Amino acid sequence: MGPCAGLEREAMRLRVQILAALFVGALALPAAAQECGGDFEAWKQGVATEAKAAGVGAVGLDALEDATIDPKVLARDRAQGVFTQTFTEFSSRMISAYRLKQGAANLKKYADVFDRADKEFGVQPAIIVAFWGLETDFGAVQGDFHTLNALVTLSHDCRRPQLFRQQLVPLLTLIDRGVLPADVKGAWAGEIGQTQILPTDYLSHGVDGDGDGKVDLRNDVPDVIMTTASKIQSRGWKRDQPWVQEVRVPDEMPWDQTGRTNKLPLSQWAQWGVTEPNGNPLIDNGLKAGLALPMGRKGPAFLTYDNFDVYLEWNQSFTYALTAAVMATRFAGAPQFDPRTPDQGLSGDQMKALQTKLEAKGYDVGTVDGILGTNTREAIRKEQMRLGMAVDGWPTPELLAKL
Repeated sequence: MGPCAGLEREAMRLRVQILAALFVGALALPAAAQECGGDFEAWKQGVATEAKAAGVGAVGLDALEDATIDPKVLARDRAQGVFTQTFTEFSSRMISAYRLKQGAANLKKYADVFDRADKEFGVQPAIIVAFWGLETDFGAVQGDFHTLNALVTLSHDCRRPQLFRQQLVPLLTLIDRGVLPADVKGAWAGEIGQTQILPTDYLSHGVDGDGDGKVDLRNDVPDVIMTTASKIQSRGWKRDQPWVQEVRVPDEMPWDQTGRTNKLPLSQWAQWGVTEPNGNPLIDNGLKAGLALPMGRKGPAFLTYDNFDVYLEWNQSFTYALTAAVMATRFAGAPQFDPRTPDQGLSGDQMKALQTKLEAKGYDVGTVDGILGTNTREAIRKEQMRLGMAVDGWPTPELLAKL
């Protein structure tokens, strides 16, 4: 064997040793590098290390040490059946007469605070009061889940840890500073207070609305209103601009041009026959908007402006976001929207069957869960276009049969 062969064998031996060392080292990495899963106590030690580095003191660290897994949170995370409802089903339940009446009363009661929020952050009162009503019935139902346990549970769980792990240290910081008690309660997904603010936003956008020296989003309405406005502005809200506008669509038009993200001048929509709900011509406001058809071309129709995108920053469910936006238009003086007569949709099992077929064709629909989410809508539109159907993103028995 020549000297080159010996060198190669020695190099190979060294490479094996290095790889072995790297493997053992990976096993011995501090728990802080472990995003989710594994031994729970070891995982918590990793979070504690991260929290200490961020300046969290004994109060926050003691709260973390006492935190436990909550199986009820995991069950709730996997059973969001409310979003299997259609837009008209969901919105008719959520935009209730009680909320409209109570919201109007609160707009009057806290008019000066809403006015300050509008002037400082450029967010109209109707926007804030709609979120306030939808999230907690104006503070009446803020949730009864132990917030720290909920976030620890969802962060340790490996289904969606990236959404929740980033909220842990901010929550521990709030607890450590005495802003929140260690046993603070809220929604199952870690939101806190009357408009269900996440810990990162509590820290970054909390506003002392009444000048008492603290930010209390559970009990102090001026703090709630001003903080909510600050959060909305931070997501890109454009001052004094609309968010959604109900319209009427014609029987025929270039349906492939519809969709929230395909923003066109109002003059173009008018040219294709889109009108005000009462049939009057659209008034060109100089802005661009997409045309959202939550239940297809025969269902309700809305122009969606740039500000509507902020709603999806608040909640990624299109059904929830559109409901919140439409509820805000009611507080701003708009009448109840026309549900029209959409084509028959699909049952939950049929939706799952459709998503399975779309996945088999290579589309990313997220999870086969029977929910008409953004990815599923886009896949439907592409298949409708391929099949020569009207491209409106609405799943029908006809589409399912053709697939």
